[in-house]
Order: sequence, then C-alpha cells, then structure tokens
Amino acid sequence: MSSPTRQSQPGIRLHVDLGDDPRPHRSAKIEAHLRVDVSADGAPTDLPAVQLAVIIAVDVAESHRAAVRHALPAVLRALPDRISFTVLGSGPEPVRCYPRGDDEWAVADQDARRRAAFVAGSLPLHREGPRPAGYAAWVAAARALLTGRPVSVRHLVLITDGSSASAADDRLEEELDACAGQFTCDVFAVGADWTPDPLLALAERLHGTAEFVDDGLGRAVTAALQRLRRVHTPQLPIEVTVRPSVRQVSLSEKAPRPHRLGGLPQPGRPHRWSFPTYQWEQGRRDYLLTLVADSDTDPLETELQFAMVSVGDVHAPVTARWHLPGQSPPHAPAGADSVRTLNATARMRSALRRGLVALREGRRDVAEECLGQAARLAVRFGTDWVLDEIGAVARIEDAAEGRVRLRAVDAGTLGPMILRAGSRPGGPPADPAGIRPGPRCAGCGTPAGSEARHCIACGKRLL
Repeated sequence: MSSPTRQSQPGIRLHVDLGDDPRPHRSAKIEAHLRVDVSADGAPTDLPAVQLAVIIAVDVAESHRAAVRHALPAVLRALPDRISFTVLGSGPEPVRCYPRGDDEWAVADQDARRRAAFVAGSLPLHREGPRPAGYAAWVAAARALLTGRPVSVRHLVLITDGSSASAADDRLEEELDACAGQFTCDVFAVGADWTPDPLLALAERLHGTAEFVDDGLGRAVTAALQRLRRVHTPQLPIEVTVRPSVRQVSLSEKAPRPHRLGGLPQPGRPHRWSFPTYQWEQGRRDYLLTLVADSDTDPLETELQFAMVSVGDVHAPVTARWHLPGQSPPHAPAGADSVRTLNATARMRSALRRGLVALREGRRDVAEECLGQAARLAVRFGTDWVLDEIGAVARIEDAAEGRVRLRAVDAGTLGPMILRAGSRPGGPPADPAGIRPGPRCAGCGTPAGSEARHCIACGKRLL
C-alpha cells in the first residue's frame, strides 16, 4: 500500500495586528504583530524518516565521557528506519565516528543501529592538547555534510560540554551566515563549564533550541529527533512587499521560540523581502514585523498600505495612517494591545536574561533591577516559569512592584538558567481581554460605542 502524499503546504490562517498609528517622520517606526495559525489539514502525522538527515555531533572532552557513554548508544538504537545519520566525535577537529570507511552517511535499519551503538563506545573525544577551533568548526563540518544530502529536513544535534569553545570565536558568525537556510540545529549542554552566549546564538540563528541536560540526555535527544518528524513543512518563507517609502524591514519570531530571521531581498524586486522560516508544525506562531518609513511623500490622515505579508498563498495587508501632530489624537487600532504585549513579553525575557548575566558577573545592583523588571512583567502576563527562575536566585518581596532581594547563589548554576531564559519555548502572547474598543470618529477622534453609527460629538457618520 502506498503511503499518503503529504501536502506541500499546511493550512494557514494569517492575522495582522497593527501597533499605534505613527506620527509623520523621516524614520518613523511601524510595528505589526503577525499571528500565523497552522493546521495539517489531514496530512500524515509524521514526516517519513527517509526525508530526514541528522548529524549527531559530540563535542565533549575525554574527562566527560561518562556524560554520553550510555546516552549516545540509546539515541542510536532509537533511530527510526530509513533516516540518514552520521555521528561525529572530536579530536583536534570534528572526526567521523560512524559510518566507517568512505561513506559519509548511514541509513538506519536494525544492523546499522546495532553497529553504530557498538562503535559509539569508542567515540573519539579530545584530550589534553589542541582543541577544536571553536563551534565554528562543528558548524562548518555539518554544512559540508548536510548541504549535499537532498532531503526535506537537514538537522544538526550538537552535544557539548563547552571544552572546545574558543574565547574569541571570530569564525562563528561567518559560518552561521553561510549556513542560513541549509540546516537547523538543536544544542544540548552537559557539564558546567560551557558559556551560554554562543549556544544561544547557534539555536537562534539555526532555528532550533538550546537546552541544558543534567540527566536524561538520551531521552532529550531522542525527543528532539521525534519532534523533527512532526514537521509538516520544512521551510516556508514569509514574504513582505513594501511601499517605496519603507526603507527598512525586519522580522523576528517571538513564539513559540525566539529566533532572529534574516531577510533576503528578491532579485529584480527591490521592494520585496523574503524571510525563511523552518520546521512548521501544527500550532501557532507569533512574529513582530518592524517597518521604518519616510513620510515625506505620503499623504496625511489617509489610510495607506505600507506592506503586504504573504505566507504561502495567504496574504494580509499592513495598513496605517500618518497623523498630523497636535491636530488629531492617534488612532488606536484594535490590535495595538497585541503589539504592546509582544514587545513587553520580549522585554520580560530579555530582563530575566540580563539579570542572570549581571548576577554571574557580580553586578548585583544591575541584577536586582533587571530581575525586578522581569518579575513585574511576569505578574502582568501570568508567566509562572519566569517567577520560578527569579525565585531560585532572589527573594521576591513584591513581584507586582518589582522588588526582589538577591540570595547567595553558586555562579555555576546560572549558566543553565541563562540558557533557558534565551531559548525556552514561550506560549503565544495572551489575546487582550475584554471587549474590543469601538470605532473613533475620523473627524474629531471621539471614541464611540461598538454599536454606534454616528459620532456623539460632531454628528459625523462613523466609517
């Protein structure tokens, strides 16, 4: 029996909420919240394993072999049939552990899994002496292998104890730029000697997660590989076509995980930008679109379309108007609270991370201020996990007022917390509660009830 044919695109619903209407300026910022709801619409639940290629890279020093001794064979024995896989160990540079010989890839079956699990017992790990050239070496090795594998999902699993990290890995940013769109990456940190920042950069730029695993490494990696099979569409660009007065365009994913998106201008179409996104599953995604526009040649007090957002075959406009300063109050679009919530949620996560970094560096006054800000926002949004993280390092005297007092903490425990603050999945921003505001009069700006037809101040008909 033939397997069902997967759809090339999931079911998509796109909704755009605009922030406040801007004041005219040569470099005015316009922000919009893009909410994308995805449904598989009857497609098979799991991606066929033959469409996946995975590199399992073990960047661990010999002194930490115990951290992977049992986990790696368990991961290899759990691989699904027909998945392409390679196992890399670490000497002075990444070195292939499996498959043996000249083959770059193995295809999982019962024999391949058994042989790989056995060979993993002698996995090469780096000892005293020269270290691999930072994380850039691992990313470059993955790119060399994965770009030549013609499958739908190409993925790197990097298990690291930080022992190969370079203090100034100048090549990492360059390699991450070269890898854009080539593969995705999940990072699993073990031990206590790794630095969070490069791991967060890997996860953010390569559209994966960074996770500290104190115990259960095998289960965590296996769960990550199973999650890959739930990907319905491996890559789907979000395209933004802007009016000529828009000079800058940026897009960032806020939920379920924070990711930096790189925009690619379209050849021959100077006003269209494409932002590649990856690993689309069923569920909701939230993005913040930021436009920088020049109002010099645009009419005022007129509804203008500043951009058209396209996800697959689904399109939605971004509209706003320039308001004359001092002559009319800014129009508050119905979705303005949505944009404010998106920005405030990002500030909460950033404040938590900055507070933990400051605490690790001994800047206690800065740490208390940032953690207090994070606590204040966490109460506002009911984000319990942020309050739990703060409570582990400080006594929360009044969360709503942002008053916290630092505890004595072991600096070694802060790395995993910083990693969680920067990469932990966050739920979508809560929809603003209560009844949406009614219209405002276009003439005098007076608010009106949701059922009103005419302005109670000037009598004009409401649009």
